Amino acid sequence: MLLSVRDVAKSHALRTLFQRLSFAIDEGDRLGLIGPNGAGKSTLLKLLAGEEPPDEGEIVASGRVRVAYVPQQDVFTEETLARDVVADAAFSVVGGVGVTHDRHEAEVLAEMTLSRLSFDEALAATSAGALSGGWRKRLAIARALAAAGGEPELLLLDEPTNHLDLGGIRWLEEFVRRPAATGRPFAAVFVTHDRVFLENVATRVMEISPAYPQGAFIVEGNYSEFVRRREEFLAGQARAEQAIAGQVRRDLAWLARGPQGRGTKAKGRIGASYARIDELADLRARNSAAAGAGARVEFDATGRRTRKLIAAKGVSKGFGGRVLFRDVDVALGVGDCLGLLGTNGSGKTTLIRVLTGELAPDAGIVERSDPPPRVVVFSQYRREFPPTTSLREALCPVSDQVRYRGQAMHVTAWSRRFLFRDEQLDQPVSSLSGGELARIHIARVMVEAADVLVLDEPTNDLDIPTLETLEEAMEDFPGAVILVTHDRAMLGRLATRVLALDGEGGARVFASLDQALAESDRRERERAAEAKRQCAAAPAAPAPARQAPRKKLSYMEQREYDGIEARIGEAEAKVAAAEARLSDPTVMADRAAMTRVCGELGAAQAEVAALYARWAELEARLA
Repeated sequence: MLLSVRDVAKSHALRTLFQRLSFAIDEGDRLGLIGPNGAGKSTLLKLLAGEEPPDEGEIVASGRVRVAYVPQQDVFTEETLARDVVADAAFSVVGGVGVTHDRHEAEVLAEMTLSRLSFDEALAATSAGALSGGWRKRLAIARALAAAGGEPELLLLDEPTNHLDLGGIRWLEEFVRRPAATGRPFAAVFVTHDRVFLENVATRVMEISPAYPQGAFIVEGNYSEFVRRREEFLAGQARAEQAIAGQVRRDLAWLARGPQGRGTKAKGRIGASYARIDELADLRARNSAAAGAGARVEFDATGRRTRKLIAAKGVSKGFGGRVLFRDVDVALGVGDCLGLLGTNGSGKTTLIRVLTGELAPDAGIVERSDPPPRVVVFSQYRREFPPTTSLREALCPVSDQVRYRGQAMHVTAWSRRFLFRDEQLDQPVSSLSGGELARIHIARVMVEAADVLVLDEPTNDLDIPTLETLEEAMEDFPGAVILVTHDRAMLGRLATRVLALDGEGGARVFASLDQALAESDRRERERAAEAKRQCAAAPAAPAPARQAPRKKLSYMEQREYDGIEARIGEAEAKVAAAEARLSDPTVMADRAAMTRVCGELGAAQAEVAALYARWAELEARLA
């Protein structure tokens, strides 16, 4: 066992997040942590990381556990190079287990860690501020690993899939599942609302919610097993409420009779009756929390029944000499949901802007119905509210009334629809969680009637119940939907077609997400095979000639001998890192990078051979 959480409680301001929370984390565990926004999941990770103390209870570690914590927000000094970010983490953490205080060793650890996370020389030499969202997330993980000496026993990840493209998410799944370099798998606790990630990675799932007696429900198994067990538990809890409600009705009738009508020896029965009344109130509160877990999302439509709203024919677009996509043919009508798939930077947002008329294509035409369809966009680049803006102002900027589907609704009723408490209305938005901010933006989109609904990364920060109601709202929307998301569960459920951009100008339409992923896997296998062929054909760097032995070791030779085992270990790590990079799809797709990595592998192998030869030479001199 690595950590034991015993009767832990935590409050934020005047609100209790959780109480009497107890569970254990063992070696190799992969615990998925879910729950409504604001339930305290991120706070619990901070408690496990030792960044905050619990209000009550204790968290007990078996010895000194090496913990790597990756918070939800990636904060870097923007101009610092990636390799320096990681080296600084290894060098400057005083008292960290396995953390060096020698700058050269810190730099070696940084290079090994970055290599393990598929950073090539160019990316390692890139400033943190110039990295894409996906590579910033990898850099945050590398920094946390280095701060824990490179090999943590426990990895804590807060919303790690946010801002990652599909390739990045699949890489992260493999990274969390596979054993560490030492051969011993690390344990992981991760907060995520990515249901496929939970399905593929979690060995246990825990939901923090007031719907459960102890404030949490934990199940051994993946997400499918969790859903099955949760439904059984909640159904049983609902039946228990009905049974106790019948008993309470009889108790209330008996209590209403008065002392004489109750008969003798009634004191114990009166106590039991009031205990059942309290139990019923508790059950009703828990079942109400379970029933109202998700925000009520319903998108408004203009009611147009035009068969074709948007049709693109032979559309191409590029920027700065780079073609993002070419020869795109796609049509959108009522009931269609077009899923856009591609790596970050492949042109998905640009294609949306071309389809909606915000940008003109370089080639081809985009035809729109007459009159033009009304387009409403939920953008991944969500407008930031000034920190002092109240929730009331964010939801209703003009007055205290919202016009929704032709009717006025008071801001209090409107906010409850999105699971906000009345006391939050006058609080600043800076006090809200990421999921709560996302719900504000959904509320702003819902008041606009649309023919075409564009949802660009709508799932970031949303909890699973709200994701499920969002999916239902899109299914019921009587118009066309353009959906950009890396949530595979949502794409698989909603997309009637998937348009995949390969990042090299190619675009292809698939009937389903499964077809698109199968084609992506096939392309990766081809790249891997090509990489192996090219690497086999690349000449290895020649090993240096073996020097003739001398009669005795000099002072410098003795120092060399004393440190040669460590140098061999470092050289072998370089070999392993180069081999790992060769299997990275981003390297396979870049011929120049692949050639460079093959050269690095040959040089590293030659270095290992030379060091072993030198070690044998020095050993012979000492014999």
